[in-house]
Amino acid sequence: MVRSPATVDVFNAIADAHRREILDVLVGGEMPVGAIVDELAISQPQVSKHLRVLSQVGLVHCRALGRHRLYRLNPTCLRPLQEWVAKYEHMLNARLDRLDDYLTELQRQEGTGSNEQQGAP
Repeated sequence: MVRSPATVDVFNAIADAHRREILDVLVGGEMPVGAIVDELAISQPQVSKHLRVLSQVGLVHCRALGRHRLYRLNPTCLRPLQEWVAKYEHMLNARLDRLDDYLTELQRQEGTGSNEQQGAP
């Protein structure tokens, strides 16, 4: 199966740790490239390259303000990721519910067993 390039697919775009860091920074609100560079330990050209990829998949929007370009997160484009993770979240929650039921049953059995031992002659 041929993978989509990062510029087409949200999953591939966020596969890069630096791009995820940029998204984390942008959660705080709109920022110019220089402020993003100041927040991260990567160069301005690298930040610009990653912002270009994130823009191409729609995860960030850019607007001009004079000579500055301000970037902001577009969380609606994370919906495919959220829907994909939700499948696994439901499975994990079901397993945790079964574990909780099992532990409750063990505690109940333990409580019954200790009562029998206390009442024994």
